[in-house]
Amino acid sequence: MTHNNNTDQLAQAIYSINRHAKVATKPQHLYSIKKAALDKLLQENKATKIGLHFSKNPKNSNQHSTLLIKVSNYYFHLPPERNDFKELNHLGELDENYRNPQTRMSLSQAKKIIYKYINWQTPHTKKKKETPSYYTPSSLGQMEWPPTKKFNK
Repeated sequence: MTHNNNTDQLAQAIYSINRHAKVATKPQHLYSIKKAALDKLLQENKATKIGLHFSKNPKNSNQHSTLLIKVSNYYFHLPPERNDFKELNHLGELDENYRNPQTRMSLSQAKKIIYKYINWQTPHTKKKKETPSYYTPSSLGQMEWPPTKKFNK
């Protein structure tokens, strides 16, 4: 696989993950692997920081900026770092007319590509079986019956 094809495939995988994260009920993991992949692409000079945009969805009615990153023919947004405000131009409002190229890639395929690229390992933590706070374990079967101990008076 050539350098450009590999970068194109990574961009498509990030696009698919980002699209799924926007509608997921718990998108934290998807956004974290998106950020890890984009950070690695930036380190390897396979992605370019373009500039800053005003966010389309301001938090608590406070306008904030997002970092625009180009990978192949795709554009992505990440939260900016402090030095990005000093080094990059602010591009103003997000252009709603521009869209990334449509890609058909399943989430599982996209995750496989990104996991391999960022060398992600599944955490091996044992989950403790959760019991509700009102749960009282049963003592049935733990008592002797009939009682064998005699109490002296």
